[in-house]
Amino acid sequence: MSRTSYDRYLTVFSPEGRLYQVEYAFKAISGSGHTSVSVRGYDTSVVITQKKIPDKLLDASTVTHLYSITRTIGCVMTGLVADARAQVLRAQQEAVQWRYKYGYEITPDALARRLANINQVYTQRAGMRPLGISMILIGIDPEYGPQCFKLDPAGYFVGFHATAAGQKQQEAMNHLEKKWKKLDKGKGADDAAAAGKKLSRAEVIEIAIEAMSTVHATDYKAGEIEIGIVSTAQDEDLKTRGEWRVMDEAEVERYLLAYAEKD
Repeated sequence: MSRTSYDRYLTVFSPEGRLYQVEYAFKAISGSGHTSVSVRGYDTSVVITQKKIPDKLLDASTVTHLYSITRTIGCVMTGLVADARAQVLRAQQEAVQWRYKYGYEITPDALARRLANINQVYTQRAGMRPLGISMILIGIDPEYGPQCFKLDPAGYFVGFHATAAGQKQQEAMNHLEKKWKKLDKGKGADDAAAAGKKLSRAEVIEIAIEAMSTVHATDYKAGEIEIGIVSTAQDEDLKTRGEWRVMDEAEVERYLLAYAEKD
């Protein structure tokens, strides 16, 4: 069988041990034209992504890559938008079922594990295909504080201090790694967790904006990016403290100006 024969089947390995259809799902993410970045600190997790409006006649308020799953958990989806909405709906259903069954809100790691298990099933059944999306999930864990997890089409998930997905994923990851090594007076390379714990709410947002601006070499306007945040910091409004929310354009503009002035 040639390669063209192997990549027709989702459930058949090639002689090199590869599943081409799963690999193509990863290409759908990088080919989406979007980049997303997530950073977490002592009391805050944040996600930031590009907001591209392909047609001037579109209502910009209906275009988003940020979704709420529970009051304290949200996500940014990178890849095929239709697939993203399907997975967000499944995530919301899983969270509701968890609350009904156990009587308390699902934690970010439990939700990430459940969705990763579902993604993995999509790679071994012939009647379905892998979803062409990468989900970065952020939320507040009652015991461990801010959390950040990334899921891929193969069903793999892992926690991060900072991560990226999409077209410029590798460039953004390289930038974040360099940035992390400089944290805590250069101790970030030895103990990434301890360095991350010292990041304030404002610093977390600044690092995310800096990563996005640097990899695209662009000074973004407020309408060109979206920022989602979940924070228990004192700086956060008491009404939304500990809850997922998407920043409005005025607040995004304020942080962009603060970054530009510092730069």
